[in-house]
Amino acid sequence: MSKRLACVTGTASLRRQKRAWIISSFEIEEGHPGPFPYELGQIQIERTYRVQFELMGEGVDKEPKGLLSIDKASGTVLVHKAVDYEEHQNLRLTFESRKTDQAIDTKLGVEIGILDINDNPPLFLRGVYKIDMGESTRQGSYLLSVLAHDKDQRGSPNSTFDYKMVSVSPQPANAEFFINNHGSISFTGCLEYEATENYTLVVKAQDHGEVVSLSSLTTVIINVQDENNHLPTITGYTGSSKVLEGSTGIAPLRLHVTDLDTKGTPAWRAKFTIEGNEGGHFKIETDPETNDGILSVVKPLDFEDGAERELSVSVENEEPFFSCEVKNRAVSGLWTVDTTAALPQRSSERFIIHIEDANDPPIFIMPVKDTSMMENAEVGSPVETMTAVDLDSSHANEFVYVKGYDPDDWVTVDLHTGHITTAKLLDRESRFMDKDVYMVILYAVDNGEPPLTGTGTLRIHVRDQNDNVPQLTVSYVDMCVSDDPTTANITAFDLDLDPYGGPFLFQLLGDTDGKWSLDPSYGHSVNLVKETSVYAGSHTVEMKISDLQGQFAMYNLSVTVCDCSVTPSCQKGRVTVTQMGYGAIGILFTSLIVLLFFLSLSVAIFCGKEQSIIHIDSSANTLLHTNTEAPGTDCMVLDQNFSSHGARGYGQEDLQLFNDNSLYMISPCAVTNSYHHQGFVQINKYSNNTMNCGSVTNAFRSLLHQRLYSIQVPGEELGDYDPNPYADEGDSSGGTQFQLDTISIPDDTLDIGDMQDLSPKFNQLASLCIPDSANH
Repeated sequence: MSKRLACVTGTASLRRQKRAWIISSFEIEEGHPGPFPYELGQIQIERTYRVQFELMGEGVDKEPKGLLSIDKASGTVLVHKAVDYEEHQNLRLTFESRKTDQAIDTKLGVEIGILDINDNPPLFLRGVYKIDMGESTRQGSYLLSVLAHDKDQRGSPNSTFDYKMVSVSPQPANAEFFINNHGSISFTGCLEYEATENYTLVVKAQDHGEVVSLSSLTTVIINVQDENNHLPTITGYTGSSKVLEGSTGIAPLRLHVTDLDTKGTPAWRAKFTIEGNEGGHFKIETDPETNDGILSVVKPLDFEDGAERELSVSVENEEPFFSCEVKNRAVSGLWTVDTTAALPQRSSERFIIHIEDANDPPIFIMPVKDTSMMENAEVGSPVETMTAVDLDSSHANEFVYVKGYDPDDWVTVDLHTGHITTAKLLDRESRFMDKDVYMVILYAVDNGEPPLTGTGTLRIHVRDQNDNVPQLTVSYVDMCVSDDPTTANITAFDLDLDPYGGPFLFQLLGDTDGKWSLDPSYGHSVNLVKETSVYAGSHTVEMKISDLQGQFAMYNLSVTVCDCSVTPSCQKGRVTVTQMGYGAIGILFTSLIVLLFFLSLSVAIFCGKEQSIIHIDSSANTLLHTNTEAPGTDCMVLDQNFSSHGARGYGQEDLQLFNDNSLYMISPCAVTNSYHHQGFVQINKYSNNTMNCGSVTNAFRSLLHQRLYSIQVPGEELGDYDPNPYADEGDSSGGTQFQLDTISIPDDTLDIGDMQDLSPKFNQLASLCIPDSANH
């Protein structure tokens, strides 16, 4: 192809015109076969002088380099090789003309177009397309799209192409696949998985090239998924069809099923329905491996309700059933198909379950029964009758009643009638009661093999009686010595319920005027008031407490009065005695045993045969002397030759007491002119009068009891106290003299009960003064 470039000049009178360049367009056909170089065109110019041509830009000194060149003298443009339109659609260059002196005469930029040829077929994005589709997919449904692209010039016939269905394998009997101009694939008719599980489609894309038409192929694989177009069928069952009454978890039947759909899919898996299963005794499950239906018992059956059960079991699939049938094949468009066929009758089977009789346990007519009884009811009183029945026809009424739970053995049960009576007095305050209810559990046991048991519960509601008297919460209180009356709280309680309990009436007994009083005297708690005349020490306050119904009790309240400025808490001293270490307690009892030993020897030496008998009047809490001879008839008389170092003629059994720097010699039967003074027994010196040995023994008991009590220092352990300092007897320095604290033990602290609980050693001591009957 040759093109010319011309330069045309024009003149006007007396005026110079500028020279202009007119360049025809150049075009290069892509893929030109040659031979090379060939002449593309020539640049021509009207000129009166010589010029040289230069060509620069794409195709010359820029990519694609070496494509073009120009003859500098003639202006002819040459093409040296083929060019690809898909790489370069046009070339941008610069033309220059230069005078012989190399001065630029003219410079102009131009473009050379590349002509496209059909050298590219349309290409698919993928070589193979795959898709899964359900068997029940309706015709005309969109399946998938294939997509191709052509690199030739956009909009030209070379890049315009169509899609065509080349082949379908295997060819479906009742379906046809097609593709539209956009590459979308669909089908008409009905798919059938059982006929073909997958289809292979070959699709072609072909362009509209005028000289030559190019094309390419792709493959589409359609996998058909099986769906439920075949119903399951029950082909039979195996099993005994027998069930033992009362049993669960057994499977009397197995139903066998066939299905033409793919195994393991929802279209194949069976789902069963039971009819005639009143009471919900049966269930049926699907074996995932065989698709069999396993009928099992989940709720016990009762033979007495019927010996047979008639059941009907039907089967269907997990996935809904569908159908598709071609009625007419149209030349174009969708075919006529029927997808509304009526659902076929579901497969079902009827069978009979036989129930075998078994031994049933007796049943209480009222499994839980409530009754009411007054506490302290007479033994043998009727309580209630618990009745059971046995529904077995072969074991009816052959059972006995036995107790299963009666924690305090309150009742007895008749073996054959279930009649319950009291076996002891009922006590509402018993520890076996739970909120005023006593629980008894009975069993009805039949004679089956093995024996079976029915259970009944009797709840006995025990009504309250006023059989308890008020009680003190504590039996002792502590009070402080004061210039003003002091009080201590006294609280009582009653195990009985209202109206047999509190509030209570509190009354003081005995000689309490000017000593003790109550404020108030009515309520659950009252205040015991101590007047200022009550001295420090231990006291007993007699008290009567009555409930709302007049039931009362008498109490001896132990009151300890102490100087709280010295001992902050009277109770502390009592507590510390109980908390003495084992060593201190051992020392105390060792000393006591030694004292008893010497005391026993003294009694053995000095006591005669005649003894007085001491009786204890428990009502008056005093010692009563009976059959007592005149003093001085049963004991030896002390020797009056008494020295400051002891009594002559008496052994170590004699007891020496030092008091106020005076020496007293006391033998158990040589006590003379005894009298009480501030809780101590004092004996006049050198007296030859004697008293009864039994009285002496009791006096020693009282003295020892008081001495033991006096060593309890409030707030201190035994042997653990801070001693008061005293000046030495020989000290004449005139230092400060300290006086001994007075120990006061009142007369009324002697309690006969305490004397009885001292020790068997005291009884042994007393027996020494009681002669054997053979010696009277």
